[in-house]
Amino acid sequence: MRWWDIDAVLDLERALFPDDAWSRGMFWSELAHSRGPGATRWYVVAEDGDRLVGYAGLAAAGGEDTTGGQDTEPGMGAVGDVQTIAVSRDHWGTGLGALLLADLLKHASAFECQEVMLEVRVDNVRAQKLYERFGFAPIGRRRGYYQPGNIDALVMRMAMNGDGPPCDPVAPLEPADPVAPRGADARGENPDDPGAPAGGDGIQQAEHGGEGTRTHG
Repeated sequence: MRWWDIDAVLDLERALFPDDAWSRGMFWSELAHSRGPGATRWYVVAEDGDRLVGYAGLAAAGGEDTTGGQDTEPGMGAVGDVQTIAVSRDHWGTGLGALLLADLLKHASAFECQEVMLEVRVDNVRAQKLYERFGFAPIGRRRGYYQPGNIDALVMRMAMNGDGPPCDPVAPLEPADPVAPRGADARGENPDDPGAPAGGDGIQQAEHGGEGTRTHG
């Protein structure tokens, strides 16, 4: 994701997350942490022709300090946090969400993350099944995490190995489908459609500041 993608990202953000859409400033802040040797973010967008149809983001923090205290760059043992996954409604069920998630996990490996965390609505069973296919397992619950609605979040974790995620369950898109992910400047759904139930949020990041996960698509 680059700064010139933000207008299109905001349009999709507001369509999918009307109750708690991220602001322009929040995306600028995330992108500010995606550049240089101390980058802690990765964001990717997907385009169908010249139209943006999806985006996803990852944050990484902690781990072994390999910079002598001069930097906050994630290192060995860092923890990745899936911040958001969003897919345009007319691309739900195409496998795009899974491709975006696979891209995030690839970059979690590049950040040397030991594990990756996310939150998902307890009533979003389809999304949970997708994450389980990638190797995520539930480890807890956050009460009333998604507002409005007071919906609990299921916290899921995936352990990384030295080569990246433990499996690659993503089937390629049909050859006729022109959608392809395009990466970010150093921070930059799911074959089974992990979109939330009608009117739902999907996986949501708490406080939009980078502490949880949001998924729609």
